[in-house]
Amino acid sequence: MTGDAPRGAAFRGNLVDGLYGAGWAAVRTLPEPAARALGRTVADAAWRRRGKGVQRLEANLSRIVPDAGQDALRELSRAGMRSYLRYWMESFRLPAWSKDRIRGGFAPSDVHYLTGGMAAGKGVILALPHMANWDLAGAWVTTKLETPFTTVAERLKPETLYDRFVAYREGLGMEVLPHTGGSAFGTLARRLRDGGLVCLVADRDLSASGVEVDFFGAKTRMPAGPALLAQHTGALLLPVTLWYDESPVLQGTVHPPVTVPDAGTRAQRTAAMTQSLADTFAAGIAAHPQDWHMLQRLWLDDLEPRTRTAGTDRGTDEGTGTA
Repeated sequence: MTGDAPRGAAFRGNLVDGLYGAGWAAVRTLPEPAARALGRTVADAAWRRRGKGVQRLEANLSRIVPDAGQDALRELSRAGMRSYLRYWMESFRLPAWSKDRIRGGFAPSDVHYLTGGMAAGKGVILALPHMANWDLAGAWVTTKLETPFTTVAERLKPETLYDRFVAYREGLGMEVLPHTGGSAFGTLARRLRDGGLVCLVADRDLSASGVEVDFFGAKTRMPAGPALLAQHTGALLLPVTLWYDESPVLQGTVHPPVTVPDAGTRAQRTAAMTQSLADTFAAGIAAHPQDWHMLQRLWLDDLEPRTRTAGTDRGTDEGTGTA
């Protein structure tokens, strides 16, 4: 009965989209303390069920804190799930936040690297890992700094869910490009040459175009896009790391620029710059491991053999990076 498969997939897709839509509608109306409490309750329930996502999170965290015992690792994964659900609760509510709430919702340090780079007129690339709430950080940039930017989003299934995420981020002042179709890299380069800002989540690219890096003592791949864009356009490449503390305010740091090496082939320069990004990400993640939302396989020796050789696991065109 293969004819039922597309209809089944369509039903599941519509169900997922409907659940996300209901979440956005319901959580947005809750008072902030109630939304936080709901997020913690959902996180703890998911943590106790110990599904595949939680198990993968713990396996990833064991790379970050290899000396942690089993009990400490379990506590860390619970904190990680609470951080992850805090991200979702905030994201569901973010479109309803006032501009003042967004301006006061993020307190980054060393923003002068970003503002100085934008003032120089050569364009800036912000590259960050899946930490804390990158959507809130982006909304702060468009609201507090009044600086629009361009990003890239993975095409989700169903298409209606992807469209929902695009509309959500565009409503926060972001230009969102799909990573499929091969045109994202060229558009990003044009934005940078015009002196614009590009923001890319850049800690995972397991496609064939990903750059192999050392990350917490093992090999993984990260997107080549940030380094290539910097080389093609002369834009400033700035790593950013984010984290939560006990306050309602997101914390973060804009790190010093990753420079283009003076010597070497383009591939060698790209590899060196991507490794530098990975090292900065690793330092930020090690300081705040509970806020790294990596519930998927990342390291190459964790992948299935077919994925490891074919590079088919959630790759990105041009190795650009996705938000």
